[in-house]
Order: sequence, then structure tokens, then C-alpha cells
Amino acid sequence: MSARRIIHVDMDAFFASVEQRDTPALRGLPVAVGGEKLRGVVAAASYEARRFGVRSAMPSVTARRLCPDLVFVRPRFDVYRAVSREIRAIFARFTPLIEPLSLDEAYLDVTEDQAGLGSATATAEAIRAAIRAETGLTASAGVSYNKFLAKLASDQNKPDGCCVIPPARGAAFVQGLPVTRFHGVGPATAAKMARLGIVTGADLAAQPIEALTQHFGSWGAYLHGAARGIDERPVRPDRVRKSIGAERTFSEDLIRPADLHAALAPIIATVWERADAAQARGRTVTLKVKFNDFRQITRARSVESPITDEAGFAAAGAELLDALVPLEKPVRLLGLTLSGLGEGDPAAPAQLALAL
Repeated sequence: MSARRIIHVDMDAFFASVEQRDTPALRGLPVAVGGEKLRGVVAAASYEARRFGVRSAMPSVTARRLCPDLVFVRPRFDVYRAVSREIRAIFARFTPLIEPLSLDEAYLDVTEDQAGLGSATATAEAIRAAIRAETGLTASAGVSYNKFLAKLASDQNKPDGCCVIPPARGAAFVQGLPVTRFHGVGPATAAKMARLGIVTGADLAAQPIEALTQHFGSWGAYLHGAARGIDERPVRPDRVRKSIGAERTFSEDLIRPADLHAALAPIIATVWERADAAQARGRTVTLKVKFNDFRQITRARSVESPITDEAGFAAAGAELLDALVPLEKPVRLLGLTLSGLGEGDPAAPAQLALAL
């Protein structure tokens, strides 16, 4: 079993929480960051809005139907990126091994006790306290011995909570969950699993690796380990990558160009924030589109010189999307990748070993 100590930090309703922090009149109200009035899609929803069923990537017209009093706020990605950098600086006080997943979440490997706090749990609580004190925002954290379990744990006590899964509890914790809680298991995969009689982690653990590989390809081996609480993937700082990308699966299919462009905006922001963190620039932008029948296409554009700012990256992504309009079928997923990257400098390791 891995001896790593991993923390997954996930900000609580990040975009919406920043807006409520900066505009006190919005506190306690159902807030959606995204499209104006009845146009566009929801980029983020406050917890007050989530109680009505409002979710990110949902068309604004649906969100308004679910919550007539919903307050729409235009996204301010420059502000979110600035706050994300503040949070990243807090992480760096505790470990150089930071793997951002988006503006609002990251894995941290704290196996080496840089802060001398004695345990990964104490480190996670110190990070959460620093985020609250310095940004006025709350974060949830999961602490475990691998990335898969740490990410599951961070969602366990949201919002503003911390959950620890020690090695002795890993397999039992996973096997007690529905497979829909597994990262990467979307509605289509969950439906396929259900047809195979796989509904819980225990059902998944009962499947031989040969059967999982037959039905899920190379991902089957990962699922076989994950169902037993095993995940040996290391935390990989953003500095070493051939490409940087992000994608989002929508709760409802999109087809209107305005909705698709609104849905692409937070993906652009996430990819560019990762590129900034890696001090990387690239020459090729690739758009990934998955339709509602699960057919997938990609379109790419390369330029002579590396793209040096977010506006140029956003323009390239928008042009690739515009070239597909009018779309033949509704879209369930969009992704954007920047490739041909430069790399940052490696960071130095720290010293003392931690317990959970």
C-alpha cells in the first residue's frame, strides 16, 4: 500500500462564493455565475441555488425555471484567477508538490512535512484555516493515502469540511459508495455499469480484472484497483507536460452557439490558469466535441509563434467552435487543449515524513 499522504483541496462553490464575498448583498441569495437572464449557461452556482437543483453547465433557462429568484452574475475570470493564485501561494507554504485540476481544486502531496505539523490532517486544517483567514472563502479537504480516495473524501463533508480516510478504511469506504461517486464515471458509464450489475463499489470489486478490461478497455485495470482503495498515481506538478487541457460534461445537452460559447469560457479560464502555473505557452489549440450520441470529433489550429496571452487562446478556441456551427447534433461535452508547451523549473523537495 502506498505510503503517500495526499490532500485534495476543493473550494466551496468557488466562483459564486467569490461574488458573494465581494458583494455582501448577494450573501444568502441563490446566485448563478454565468449567462445573463435567460441566455447562456451556469458556470457556477451558490449552495443556496444548488438547493433548487441548479448546477454548473446547466442552461440558464433551465436554472431560472428551477429557481425563479435566481440572481445571475457575470463571470469575472480575472478575479477568480487572482484569488486562485492566492490560494496556490498558501499551498506552496506546505509543499512544492501541487497538481492543480482547475482554478478551484488541487492535489497536494504532503508526505514530506515541510511545515512540521506532524500529520497530513493537521496540514489540511492549517491550509483551510489560512484560506479562510486570507481570502474570506471556505474550502473542503480530503486526506488519504492516494489521489482517488483524497478526491472522494473532499466531497464527503462539503461545504467547509474535512474528511480523512486512513489505509485501514480505504477499501471499505470505496466499496460502500455508489459507482456514480467515482471520478470519471459519468451518466453513460454508470448506465453501462448498471447493465452489467455494477451499482456499488462492492459490485465493482467483485468483477475480475479481465471482465473490467473487456468492457472498459485500459481503464478497467484502474477501476479494478480503485475498487480496492488502490491508486498509485503520483501528484504531478504542472511543470512537466506536453499539453494542458480541460473539459466539461454538461448536465443538459447544448446546441445554441451562444450557450456553447458561454460553456467554453470557464474551460478556457481553467486551461490558461494551468498554463500560467506551469509557465508554459503553446502553439496548438485543440477543441474536443462529444455529441449526445457519444460520437466525438476534434479540431485543431496551430500558429507559428507560441500563444502568449489568454485572449489569443480564447480567440483560437472560439474560432474552432465557430467553424462547426451550425452543429448537426446537441453537444454533451466540450474540451480544449493547449499543446507544444514550455516547461517550468522543478521545485525542491522537503523533509519530515507525515502520518495521516
